[in-house]
Amino acid sequence: MNFRGVDFLKVLGIGSHPDDLEILCGGTLAKYASNRHKIIMAIVTDGSAGSSELSIEKLKKTRKQEAENSAKIINADLYWLGEPDELFFENKETRLKLINLIRQTKPDIIITHSPFDYHPDHRIVSNAVLNASFVSSLPNIKTEYDAHELICPIYYMDTLAGVNFQPHEYVDITDFFETKKKMLLCHTSQIKWLKYHDNIDILEFIEVMAKFRGYQTGVKYAEAFQTPQQWLRIKPERLLP
Repeated sequence: MNFRGVDFLKVLGIGSHPDDLEILCGGTLAKYASNRHKIIMAIVTDGSAGSSELSIEKLKKTRKQEAENSAKIINADLYWLGEPDELFFENKETRLKLINLIRQTKPDIIITHSPFDYHPDHRIVSNAVLNASFVSSLPNIKTEYDAHELICPIYYMDTLAGVNFQPHEYVDITDFFETKKKMLLCHTSQIKWLKYHDNIDILEFIEVMAKFRGYQTGVKYAEAFQTPQQWLRIKPERLLP
């Protein structure tokens, strides 16, 4: 894999909540990491709404620690933006925060949410990342870090249960599904919460999804992605692992 004349890429995953990247692209991040690419996991919100038992402050600390534990499994850097869960909106402040993140990390590829997923935070983060990734290349927009020279290729992760999502590309994660599962197991607070709130076994859920996408592309387990079909975003190279 070679892009911009380098063999090893910087991959920035931007998830709304502390378990989103694991659920929707954990196998792909693990596969990148196994090939010595640099992985950055950025979490936009503090996850403070995902419990019926823990206080907001306790849950914030718990979920940040869970995210740190997960990132360590693939030796990823973790960036915690700390926006309020369920109350993230794109405005001047949040756009500048995302621009600064992209400029600080200088990724070659960004992976984030589909603009058509079920959750308002997912949809807003998707659009906010798309917008910020363009503006991050403009030197006259000032933040703490200098402009990023690249308008990053973006890959949208699958939606939950694949609803309203027709993949453009697939990644075979057969050899990395157990790593994906191990990463998600770090989020113990959410395994319990998702069973209570959404009546799903999230570990079973990710396996069914990976098998379903795997069947579509002739492998045991896969993850699916789309790309924004926009000028300056479409690249002729295969950038997914």
